[in-house]
Parts: sequence; C-alpha cells; structure tokens
Amino acid sequence: MKQELEIRQKPSSIDIEQALLSALIINRNALEKVSEFLKPEHFFDPFNAEFFNACLTLSKSNRDINPTILKEYLAKGGSDEENKEKEAKINALAFSDVSIVNVTDYGKQIVDRYIRRALIELGYDIVNDAYTIDIERDATDQAREIEEKLFKISNEGQIEGGLKSFSLSLSGAIETIAKARQNAGKLPGVPTKITKLDNLVGGLHNSDLIILAGRPGMGKTAFTTCVGINAAMAFREDNEKNTNKKDNKTVAFFSLEMSAEQLASRIISTQAQVNNRDMRTGYLKQDDFNKIMNVVEWMDNLPLYIDDTPGLTVNAIRTRCRRLKRDKGLGLIIIDYLQLIESGKKSENRVQEISEMTRNLKILAKEINVPVIVLSQLNRGVEARDDKRPQLSDLRESGSIEQDADIVMAVYREWYYLPRELVKKVGETDEKFNSRLASHEQRRAELEKIAELLILKNRHGPTDDIKLFFDGAFAQFANLDEKNEEKKQ
Repeated sequence: MKQELEIRQKPSSIDIEQALLSALIINRNALEKVSEFLKPEHFFDPFNAEFFNACLTLSKSNRDINPTILKEYLAKGGSDEENKEKEAKINALAFSDVSIVNVTDYGKQIVDRYIRRALIELGYDIVNDAYTIDIERDATDQAREIEEKLFKISNEGQIEGGLKSFSLSLSGAIETIAKARQNAGKLPGVPTKITKLDNLVGGLHNSDLIILAGRPGMGKTAFTTCVGINAAMAFREDNEKNTNKKDNKTVAFFSLEMSAEQLASRIISTQAQVNNRDMRTGYLKQDDFNKIMNVVEWMDNLPLYIDDTPGLTVNAIRTRCRRLKRDKGLGLIIIDYLQLIESGKKSENRVQEISEMTRNLKILAKEINVPVIVLSQLNRGVEARDDKRPQLSDLRESGSIEQDADIVMAVYREWYYLPRELVKKVGETDEKFNSRLASHEQRRAELEKIAELLILKNRHGPTDDIKLFFDGAFAQFANLDEKNEEKKQ
C-alpha cells in the first residue's frame, strides 16, 4: 500500500496554473479576483509560483503586468540560460488563448490541489512522527500539533467575506428586526435567566465577545456556570422542538482551571441545593443524596460539553469548537479563564500576548457566530483602593481587552471586603463599640447573600449595576427579586 502511494503523482494541474497566469497578463483586473485568497506557495510549478509572486509585487507597486516588465523582473539574478528559458515561458503565456471569466475558478482549483498536497505531506509526517518516540513530546502533544496543522490547512484559500453593499446590509438588519418582532416577548439572544441582564442586553448575541471580570473569591466561575446551565436548559428545550437536527445548539465550557468533575460537582450542588462541602466530605443525609440523584437524572441529557484540558491555545479552542458545531451544534462558548490560555508563542510582553488572544477570541466569536464568554482576572490595584468596585482600567494585563469586547461585566461582593471582626478603638467606650459592632454585624448579614453584576461596557446599549442573590454554600447566583419573594411566602 505504501509503495502504491509513493508512485502516485501528487495532485496538481500545470495547465490550470498556466491558464490563470495567462489571464493575469491579458487583463490586470483578473488579479483582483484571486489576490485575496491565492498565494505563490499554492502553485505546484516553481516557475508559476515565481511568476505569480512577481505579478503581486508589480501590482502593489502600481505597475503594469506585461511580458516586457515581467521578463525584466524575473531575469534578476539568473543565468543567461535560465533567463532565456523564463522568457520563452512568458512568451508562451502571453500568447495563450484563455478567458479571464474562469479566473476565480482557476484559483480555487489551484488552492484545492495545494490543500490535497498538504494533506498528503501531513499524512506522511503523522506516520513518521508516530514511529518516533520522544520523551519530551508524547503522543497527545503530537495529536494536538496535528489538529492545529489540520486547522491551518483547512483555512487556506478562504474567500468568505468582502465588501457588502449597504442595501444588502439593510436587508440583513430588517430580517433581524422582523424576527424580533415576530418573537415579541422572546429574547433575541441566548437567555441567561438573569432577568435584569437579559432585559438590558437582550440576551447574549451571536458574534459577541463578553468579558466577565472579578477578583478571586467574587464568584466568576459560579456566575458563568449558572449562565451556562441556564443556556443549556434553554437549548435542550429548543432542540427537542427542532425538526432539523442541524439547528441544534450546545454549550462548550472550557475549564482551564477546574477539572470537569469539580465543575460538575458545583453544578449538582447548585441545582440540588446541597452544600458542596458536604458532597466532598461525604457527610450527606439520605434526603440530600436523593436530591442529588434526581438532579443527575434530570441533567443527564443536558447539551453541555466540558473541556478541562489545561494550557489550550486559542487555535486549539477554535478547532474544538468548529468540530462541536459540525457534529452537535453550538450556541454558546465559555472560557475560564483568559490568563490561563497559552499563546503558543514565546514572548516577553504579556500584554501583547493577551491583546492578541482577545483579538483572536473576537474573531472566533464572529467566525463560529455564537456568543463567547471569557473570564478575566482583575489587577491587585483594586485591593489598594477605598472603593473596591471594579473599573475597566482594572482588567489585568488589559491590553486591548476592553476594545475587543462587546460587553464587559464584573462581579463584585461588598461583603467579601468587610472585616469579620472589629477591633475596639483607643478611647472608645464599650457602649459605642457595641453599637458599632452591632451595626457592622447587621451590615454583614444584609450583604452576605448579595452580589453585584457591574455592566462596565455595553456596545449595544446602556450600562448598569445589577444586584443579584448569591449563596456561596451552593455556588448559586439568581435573581434577587425572586429570592426576596420566596422569603415572603
């Protein structure tokens, strides 16, 4: 089998390559049809690659692409014999009878054959690497590298996008407005089930990059887990109604800090209302264990996928999201958290690394066309201020985070910063100290189960501060109004 593969000719078409190059000489406008996706390395024949590169260079210099200039340009550094051979090839291309109508198709076919050659080369590399045992590079590292190379190959020659007429853009906007009107009362975006947030932003919108920031202990992971579960519940309900399974949606949760089991335990604790500490230590009453089993059964088919692989790059995340969307559908991506993503490059400037990551995450949101929630740490400078409420400038290694993000939110809990105990001041009477202590304890009791979601940036509308219910024992965030109503009943 291997011998059969070795004697096969690699996919190529010199005729198609020459037809395209002839068209470039006949009509300079032909280059505009292919220059956006076709590269010199896509050509199989070295001379054709050199010729196309010369055309690109001349075009950038705003010079004509004609046989005389091409001969002069390609003759640089060559021997007389080589230059004569090139001149003959240029003359043959110049007098070739070809139509420029098929130029785009020629370009696509050249790229297609290049991709096939690249896949063949990668196939050989995969086999050779698999036979090579390297103690510093295990099989999973090889598989990850192969995945990234495949993604790079699949992106070759992409020609989607481009300028759209305003009329076409208006049609798209009207279509969106019409859908919203038909679904009056239903959120246009992915529901978070946090009522005030959904009302403010209209749910989480496709192609949006949403940053959720906070200091350690504020509940960033707990909040996004609640949002992810609420979205997955909504997707499950919609998926059951879908006649076309291609319209199904799922939630992809990339947990770079916690294991999938730890995250699942938190979710069970929240949904079953069983203390997570009791679950870990095993001190469970039968009633609590029954609650857990009921919740597990109810959530068994939830369209939620967790990836707890540490040190993923944005490219690896993109590849896995594309695969999930193709196989199961995708409606929301959550990444916990930004500073744990690997850049894939060696750089001494962490700010530039983070900036590149956020730009690529925004590109990911647009490419996959789903909302992407990314958790981010805040600078320690917050702790040094009297007012510890987060600001946009507090984003750690911020770079261009606030510029790339469509929405920036921060979780804040005042209770976290209130001291557990008070110290009696010098000269303070017992009566004043006891009064101050009582007020302090009352304040702590009032704030213990209250959190704030600060909308620091909203590209689609106003900002606001939203008060939420928070219960640390169950890692639960919920609507404060609903919990207050439950207390009254």
